[in-house]
Amino acid sequence: MNKKRTKVSVKPFGRGVLFIVSGPSGVGKTTLCQKLSSSVSHLKHSVSYTTRPPRKSEINNVHYTFIDKKKFKTMIDKREFAEWAVVHGNFYGTSAKKLAEICKTGYDIIMDIDTQGAIQMKRKYEDAVYIFILPPSMKILEKRLRARMSELTRGIKTRIDRAKEEIANYKNYGYIVVNRDLKKALGEIKAIVTAQRLITAKVDPKWLKILKIKSQT
Repeated sequence: MNKKRTKVSVKPFGRGVLFIVSGPSGVGKTTLCQKLSSSVSHLKHSVSYTTRPPRKSEINNVHYTFIDKKKFKTMIDKREFAEWAVVHGNFYGTSAKKLAEICKTGYDIIMDIDTQGAIQMKRKYEDAVYIFILPPSMKILEKRLRARMSELTRGIKTRIDRAKEEIANYKNYGYIVVNRDLKKALGEIKAIVTAQRLITAKVDPKWLKILKIKSQT
């Protein structure tokens, strides 16, 4: 007689990990986060809100959630953001509700935010993993910014100056990844995600019960 198999719904690593990625404008942090979330299981990319207009290649609710300043300020007043900041005259923020909803699903979260937002997150999420993306050089960073074709010369200079300020904060992060080659940088961040998932403290005790292993705590 065939016995019915019991479906195991508990994941070995049930406690989600929050990965926070920062880096100067043009370094490729958003692209890295999107590619990572599409290639790594149980990892979701947290999409930030912003008041800046979308670029030609950007899709609403995929790259960012684009809203006007009035709505953004209303969300600030209602304390709906886990973090928010003004960057180059535009507002950026992460919805606390969206983070909580993703966490409930048991998924890990990866999010790309600027250094101002990361400082705010560190006060609330001390156990998060902080990753800083560096360009190979400032010259290459400037070249990448110019390739966007959407920035005026004055705007690029502002971003380069801001990039230098952000890079000075790299020591506040647990990991450094240089985005010289997208594929290599992606592999390095994947390695960080894998390592964090294998930390003993992240193992769900319920999984051990399924294996009939008693915790020694």
